[in-house]
Amino acid sequence: MQSTKPYLIRAIHEWCADQGFTPYLAVKVDATTRVPREFVKDGEIVLNVGLEATHQLLMGNEEITFQARFGGRAFPVVVPIARVAAIYASENGEGMAFEVTETPVDQLAADGGTPDATGEETPSAVSPAPTPERPSGRPVLTRIK
Repeated sequence: MQSTKPYLIRAIHEWCADQGFTPYLAVKVDATTRVPREFVKDGEIVLNVGLEATHQLLMGNEEITFQARFGGRAFPVVVPIARVAAIYASENGEGMAFEVTETPVDQLAADGGTPDATGEETPSAVSPAPTPERPSGRPVLTRIK
């Protein structure tokens, strides 16, 4: 059965646009996520996915893709739906948080990843951001103003 997560993400994004709010995505970065690594902190990145901040925004059932400017440079962004931790309006913090699922190592190998020194799979064109060990449990959403 198809997950409801991509539909809920699109619904909150549309609600933000209708209200004149700026939608932000909180993303847990791993080897399957294509974002500028210099902006990743503690294995996470927050992305402005408003229509003015993105170019060619596509919110599909498997991934979210767009181009955005980071430090004045255009960068193509690819975020698997499974790595989205939350979508919310930056103006008031209203939105929705999600469980982030880990990508199995054998799926990375099937997608063309290559093993690194730690035995983890990483796509050859992307260097992974260090992800600190965190206790499992409910995800934590931090409001950024």
